Amino acid sequence: MDTRVKKVLIAMSGGVDSSLAARLLVEQGYDVIGVTMKLWGYLDTGGRPTHDSNCCSLDDINNAKAECASLGIPHYTLDMSAEFKQIVIENFVSEYKAGRTPNPCVVCNTEIKWHALLNKLDDLEVDYLATGHYARKIRHAASGKWTIGRGKDLNKDQSYVLWGIRPLDLDRTIFPLGDLTKHEVRNLAAQAQMRTADTPESMEICFVPDNDYRNFLSEQYPEIVEAAPEGDFVNAEGEVIGKHKGVFNYTIGQRKGLGIATGEKVFVNKIDLEHNIVHVGSKADAEAISFIVNSCNWLIPESFVLDHPVDVQIRYNHKAKPARISSVSNDEVRVDFEAPQDAITPGQSAVFFQEGLVVGGGIIKSV
Repeated sequence: MDTRVKKVLIAMSGGVDSSLAARLLVEQGYDVIGVTMKLWGYLDTGGRPTHDSNCCSLDDINNAKAECASLGIPHYTLDMSAEFKQIVIENFVSEYKAGRTPNPCVVCNTEIKWHALLNKLDDLEVDYLATGHYARKIRHAASGKWTIGRGKDLNKDQSYVLWGIRPLDLDRTIFPLGDLTKHEVRNLAAQAQMRTADTPESMEICFVPDNDYRNFLSEQYPEIVEAAPEGDFVNAEGEVIGKHKGVFNYTIGQRKGLGIATGEKVFVNKIDLEHNIVHVGSKADAEAISFIVNSCNWLIPESFVLDHPVDVQIRYNHKAKPARISSVSNDEVRVDFEAPQDAITPGQSAVFFQEGLVVGGGIIKSV
């Protein structure tokens, strides 16, 4: 029987969530190491060096170091900006260039915060990786595999952005905040007089601090913007009703900023990159019932999911709806909702739930 104290690496952003997660792990008797990843420098886009964005700033790193010092545990800063740019940023740019709408948080969680960090655990002889995500690690009863459950605080639940974690990586993961609400986290942090107790929420994409991806692309990748040709807006009747400014400027379901006057509300319902057309129409025109998903990751064997009842979530603020999933090929599945859903967007994640547990997910390929 292994009686040694388990060693845990806690990924710390410098905010209250990961800081309290570190404190809880120490109180639970783990041997804890804090690590903050430097992923992106807002200074590169005209920001101030002490306020890079909503993560990765000098303030955030110092907060994480101070919290670790108060707990008497070591803290390290890892510069992973090269990996972040190569994996996350390049995917973000290429997806918009292709007329798709990416979710960089999913890519970052999967490839950087889990896979890349876990590759370093063996060198540090660490048993587990922990994060401050609002999610739970739960065994799937039928398969016996670890899955991801929604956090207690459904308003903060982050299970949707964690579907890409590989099963072997999930085996070595701990979510200390899964059974807490955000209010409880702040109260516990205040009671412990933690310096991060009142840190503000981080809501934006970390490398797009003003939440304007078009501005980010124009400043960081002007060659893409300059090369994007104008094209036609086409309505549901096939009529050209205006000119668009390049497909990367639009996403499915978008209504504002189209620059066309039709006398009624119109929404983007399809982006045709091959013909450089942005299709628009009523909100109902943007609804669909079936779509194709690729790049799937299964937390449990597919046989427990395919052709079984599931709930599918198609964006972060979408409520998962009943659906059926069937196999198309080795890397693709078809999702059929029971009722039409609006703004099913290529590039976004489709996450598969059974009884509140994430059992798999993938990237929406086409509608």
